[in-house]
Amino acid sequence: MEVGQLQRSFVEFTESLFREGFLDAQFCQLQQLQDENNPDFVIEVVSLFFEDSEKLLNDLTRALDQQDVDFKKVDACVHQLKGSSSSIGAERVKNACIAFRNFCDELNIDACLRCLQHVKQEYLLVKNKLETLFRLEQQILAAGGAIPMVE
Repeated sequence: MEVGQLQRSFVEFTESLFREGFLDAQFCQLQQLQDENNPDFVIEVVSLFFEDSEKLLNDLTRALDQQDVDFKKVDACVHQLKGSSSSIGAERVKNACIAFRNFCDELNIDACLRCLQHVKQEYLLVKNKLETLFRLEQQILAAGGAIPMVE
């Protein structure tokens, strides 16, 4: 694929991520922090988000699997996941965490288990979307092109 076509695909794909609510303006701010001195900044930050999120989702799964659920611990994990998803602009994950926290306050185990599945689903969706975006970036750079800015 030629550079121009890759760049158009990149712009269209990125715009779809915002239109479909996967990403919000915070992701744009993250991109603006990247420069020639730190060309992998966004990938590094998002990779840390992936690592932290998978640990938190595993912790949540274990916590909700206990006989006596510690809702304070569950809420703390969800709060942390909400914060990290918010910091990279993963809007749908953040919104799923907000609903999850409400059920922690109510000590509602069934609703918390449903929310956990929803958060996991949204996390996997945004992870796949971002990995696709980063692959497109790599293809553009490998073809000698520049990454287009998306407003």
